[in-house]
Amino acid sequence: MGNNLKERLVFTTLMCALMVFGMSLYNLVLLDGFSPDLVIDLLRGYLPGFAVALILDIFVVGRFAKGLLLKFTSERDHTAKKVLLMSLFMVTGMVLFMSLYGALVNGGLSAELPHKYLTGIIQNFIFALPLQLLIIGPIVRVVFNRIYSKADMLPSN
Repeated sequence: MGNNLKERLVFTTLMCALMVFGMSLYNLVLLDGFSPDLVIDLLRGYLPGFAVALILDIFVVGRFAKGLLLKFTSERDHTAKKVLLMSLFMVTGMVLFMSLYGALVNGGLSAELPHKYLTGIIQNFIFALPLQLLIIGPIVRVVFNRIYSKADMLPSN
């Protein structure tokens, strides 16, 4: 979403920031429940996770997802189809990468890594897709459209 590089970067950053927050909270609750350290653990892991996710989103997954979107849609297709497919491609790619990141951060390079990674993929995909489609995606689109529709109304110098 966005008409230029700046707008696309703002949209991507908003989407990534909120998805990392939601998925981090979800994974911490899965690991430790609603522990007294939940907020501290969330704050401690948020910035590194966000940085990794944003880099992956911009340079790897986003590019791949856009390429897939072009193969599976045409100009005539309804916007809703494009949004749904892009969300599916992005969530799938990000879950594959970020589940590996989470498994490495929480367990390191151990014999349990393949099991933790596969379990993480399943658990994260189950939560990430509805989170993106039903909560984060709509919120980011509303916020983004409000920011840029007001910016479009401002007089230029």
